[in-house]
Amino acid sequence: MGRWGRITRRTLLVGSAAVAGGAAFGVWRLNQPFANPLSPEQGAALNPFVVIDETGVTLVMGRSEMGQGVHTTLAAMLAEEMDLDWSSVRVVHGPAAAAYHNAALAAMGLPVADYAKTPMQHRIAGAMGTLSRAFGLQITGGSTATRDAFEPLRLAGASAREALKRAAADRLGVDAAQLRTEDGAVIAPDDRRVPYTELAEDAARVDPPQVAPRPATEWRLLGQSLPRPDMLAKATGAAAYGVDVRLPGMKFAAIRMNPRLGGPMRGFDPAPALALAGVERVIDLGSGVAVVARNSWAAMKGAEAVDVTWGPAPYPETTEAIFQRIAEAFEGRRNSRLRDDGNTTRTLDDAAQVIEAEYRLPFLAHSTMEPMNATALFTGDALELWTPSQTPLVQARFAAQAVGLRADQVTVHTPYLGGGFGRRLEADYSALAARVAREMPGVPVQVMWSREEDMTHDFYRPAVIARMRGAVQGGLALALEAKVAAPSVTRQAVVRMTGLPAPGPDKGHVEGLFDQPYAIPNYRVEGYLADLDIPLGFWRSVGHSHNGFIHECFIDELAHAAGRDPIEFRLAMIRPESAVAANVLEQVSMMARWRAPREPGTGRGVAFAWSFGTPVAQVIELRDESGRIRIAKAWIACDMGRALDPAIVQAQMESGLIYGVSAAVMGEITFAGGMVEQRNFPE
Repeated sequence: MGRWGRITRRTLLVGSAAVAGGAAFGVWRLNQPFANPLSPEQGAALNPFVVIDETGVTLVMGRSEMGQGVHTTLAAMLAEEMDLDWSSVRVVHGPAAAAYHNAALAAMGLPVADYAKTPMQHRIAGAMGTLSRAFGLQITGGSTATRDAFEPLRLAGASAREALKRAAADRLGVDAAQLRTEDGAVIAPDDRRVPYTELAEDAARVDPPQVAPRPATEWRLLGQSLPRPDMLAKATGAAAYGVDVRLPGMKFAAIRMNPRLGGPMRGFDPAPALALAGVERVIDLGSGVAVVARNSWAAMKGAEAVDVTWGPAPYPETTEAIFQRIAEAFEGRRNSRLRDDGNTTRTLDDAAQVIEAEYRLPFLAHSTMEPMNATALFTGDALELWTPSQTPLVQARFAAQAVGLRADQVTVHTPYLGGGFGRRLEADYSALAARVAREMPGVPVQVMWSREEDMTHDFYRPAVIARMRGAVQGGLALALEAKVAAPSVTRQAVVRMTGLPAPGPDKGHVEGLFDQPYAIPNYRVEGYLADLDIPLGFWRSVGHSHNGFIHECFIDELAHAAGRDPIEFRLAMIRPESAVAANVLEQVSMMARWRAPREPGTGRGVAFAWSFGTPVAQVIELRDESGRIRIAKAWIACDMGRALDPAIVQAQMESGLIYGVSAAVMGEITFAGGMVEQRNFPE
């Protein structure tokens, strides 16, 4: 963070470099190019991703590092093409800028199955991706960071390399074609070496060469498990997260908001808080209060001490009543029918045996290890914001609106995130920090949420009801009908983030059900949207997180009714649809030795899902240990295509499994009296 502050504070020494489709150098030319947002004190910004000064090369990332290793893989794309020594690579998060827009995320909005996209649908999805430019979607989410960057970043690195070679050719008086690059230097035929640090300013004046990236057969870094640039600092405690921001003269604040989400604050008495040592003031936020103190502990204790009168919630007060509201959605108008193969109604009406099941899944909180926080400095005509977020431009816009500024008057710094999972797509915590800072001009203030405030004021994964019917014949599924009711995450979140409605069928509502590669001749999936004012947000894997569970549980019910092994039953329907998916299921079967005799007191389950472009299969083994069930073993197989860093892929799969199991066995969020009952992890 400190280094980035040094890079960005003065004007760019070199003329503005054009960014086309996400890269300043490269062949991605879409309409008008973006201006290069980087302004280094010394050296040169060759494009929005590469800064070279006298100390070396810094790679600038437009995506947030929240433990998933994205800074490693994206930096490797640039380093691969620029022939950098990996041990010398330095990585920082870039500014809030449209140059870092996420085209892949917008392209995912097409309501079709990933595994079965036609060439025309791929072209349409690509065209939708260009919309991200107009909306400035600088977003880390949707499992898109690597997919989105794969072409643009390699093109940027390749063109930067060739620009450096041309600068060296002019200096050395040789043809650029005779030069090569290695370990951050240009090398002449007579072995003279010119470091990039000496060539940067000249290279930035070169007309950007348009060159293709190297083929995979020439890769040195991509495809390997690389040491992560962020890991040493994280292992030693030196890494700067949002909670670690410290500025001269900084104050600390804690918030307290209505536990009945969206309800009003009718009044408060600050006296009990002001009587505590270290507490300096209590700020009225309209819907809650912020307590400012000399340290975070005093601020949190002060927030607890404020005597507040809260108004009621705008939704049913109990979990039971909330589920009743969701169930009523089935009686209303259908929102979507994104799969409707065969004649499901007639098939189920004529079936000798119909298998039925209803699934109810709870609300879930994101529960990031680092609670929500942001640090803000308001100076009247500008706002500086340090916020661990997945959406820097959204943070700037919301914070600006909160204090009556324009978004371009807000400077956003993005430190490491102590977990995101979709929660930090939202900007509520940044807006609150900005509002507190406005009351204290010239004084930096860190607004820290307690674990209790964080858990009870989340944007939750929605509660869901699914009503399933099916029939089997000849050992196969003959029909499957899924009806899903839940409030819409997409409609809430899109309106909050863009101010625009999200009309049409809600793909996220039924993803994980309509888009699975099962050859079932009569297959219908319908979505029903419940009207519910509980705050909802994107939760890791979004609709797949609940619909994948629902789908695979019901597939097991059908397998049982058909009298078949769960894996063989799945394979019989998946093979005709997708050889890739079938291979994943076969691989996990072999890994787990599924067909081998099992130890007494053990049981196994299998599930498959095609989610966010990747087919994944898992086997879980349970053991009965004196009447207590323990999750003993797990096996995972996936096929994401080319693994650019195998160790990071493995970490993602393992962390996803752990996160999913944790949510399944202990993550339930319930309501009583309009309030969330679970205020901390032990609850």
